[in-house]
Amino acid sequence: MNSNNVKLGVEKAPHRSLMKALGLTNEEIEKPLIGVVNSFNEIVPGHKHLREIAEAVKKGVIMEGGTPLEFPSISVCDGIAMNHEGMKYSLVSREIIADSIEVMTRAHGLDGLVMIPSCDKSVPGMMMAAARIDIPTIVVSGGPMLAGKVKGNKVDLSTVFEAVGAVSAGTMSEEELYDLEDKACPGCGSCSGMFTANSMNCMTEALGLALPGNGTTPAVYADRIRLAKYSGMAVMNLVRENITPSQILTEDAFNNALAVDMALGCSSNTVLHLLAIAYEAGIEMNLDIINHISEKTPNLCRLRPAGPYHIEDLHDAGGIMAVANELSKKGLLNLDTKNVTGKTLGEVVSHYRVLDNKIIASIDAPYSETGGIAILKGNLAPDGAVVKRSAVAEEMLKHKGPARVFDGEDAAVDAILGGKINKGEVLVIRYEGPKGGPGMREMLTPTSALAGMGLDKDVALLTDGRFSGATRGASIGHVSPEASEGGPIAFVEDGDEIQIDMVNGLLDFKIDEKTLQMRKSKWQPKVSTAKGYLAKYEKIVTSASTGATCKP
Repeated sequence: MNSNNVKLGVEKAPHRSLMKALGLTNEEIEKPLIGVVNSFNEIVPGHKHLREIAEAVKKGVIMEGGTPLEFPSISVCDGIAMNHEGMKYSLVSREIIADSIEVMTRAHGLDGLVMIPSCDKSVPGMMMAAARIDIPTIVVSGGPMLAGKVKGNKVDLSTVFEAVGAVSAGTMSEEELYDLEDKACPGCGSCSGMFTANSMNCMTEALGLALPGNGTTPAVYADRIRLAKYSGMAVMNLVRENITPSQILTEDAFNNALAVDMALGCSSNTVLHLLAIAYEAGIEMNLDIINHISEKTPNLCRLRPAGPYHIEDLHDAGGIMAVANELSKKGLLNLDTKNVTGKTLGEVVSHYRVLDNKIIASIDAPYSETGGIAILKGNLAPDGAVVKRSAVAEEMLKHKGPARVFDGEDAAVDAILGGKINKGEVLVIRYEGPKGGPGMREMLTPTSALAGMGLDKDVALLTDGRFSGATRGASIGHVSPEASEGGPIAFVEDGDEIQIDMVNGLLDFKIDEKTLQMRKSKWQPKVSTAKGYLAKYEKIVTSASTGATCKP
């Protein structure tokens, strides 16, 4: 389908009449109609400036002979939604974003799309829509926030979350916390570390759906405006050449993205989102494939929260294509894949070099020989669990300790901030999965509180929910099957010995078969109290191990 279906012929006179009600001329109607999907709003700091990005995109489209037509998309700020009921609506918004773009595009017969996301779920939601709709599409995001500064040191949102734990531990005053909150987020853009939003924006480049620089060019740079114009121009070439996402989002493209993901040390949420995008693209991907690529891909970057650097530093060091160039030296990428530039990946990366080996390590001297993310399996997670291994202290890569079990995040946070957690314990937070939440809440508050209290090298945390990309420490999420589905995590009790081995990919708890069967016989499924959209969501959402995709 394209715009000819809604504008050509005598029978489409009513349709053209309605377009003329918009103020469009015959000349504009005759040109390709390009949807500009703008997730601007005045709630999310990563989206506050997107009107300017959209205007730049539209100028680019017009320069290359198209007619841009803007329409909106929603977005949730995970930071503002954190640690209360609002976080139940974060992951679920991904599906609304994808569905609403499909509705608008199909209903109005658009010829191409320029998608303007910025924060956590808007980026994967838009890429899911791109794969599903399969008309010429390019992504240009709002760009990352610059880091803040306090006493000459760079800080970010994660610093503020961890400071809450420090205040609880008595190592920081409330006055210092208030000064930090004033300075940590200095302006618009997606939060400045390699958190989920920036991880997924980097994936737009790695998958081939965005121009070079989209993942790392700061929101406030003039380069971002020029990038938006070039993206508007580029979509017109995609329309002329009929280059669609299905030609770009191939199996090789996803393997490339996973390799770049592991090299960068991206958020564990990229696993959830790449699985969902692959599902929409009809590409087979699973946790075993992800682990295989992680095992052979060196980790080249230690960006916040895994290290001291921010996205602006990655940009100055050469950006995503410089990382890809480094990986290509060891044959870790398929360089023949297509992308929205109209060139192959090999042609693109040949123009980029690493400019700072502190920020992007040499392929011959990586931070580690394996990737930033690890998949764990065992009798506690038969279908898998995910950890951002690059953000884990070395002494916690292998850990054994007694379980402290909490049915929900809130009770766990109360225990942590109340000083009731002991060194060596493994916190188990369950009934927070895709169905159990419902919505699979992120848990930055408990992990950052542990880090702020100095316990991130002593206490592990695992959940059937998920973690923010800003999380560091031995934080294992996406435990599957989830508790609400009768997964083994539902049968863990206080004191059970839990064994974690991130080196060998193992997650077990010590229990004999007789005891396990006895606990299963007493277990009752959680009674849902969800209403509205959450009630619909929990009925159709699948396991985290398959990307928490929704299947009717």
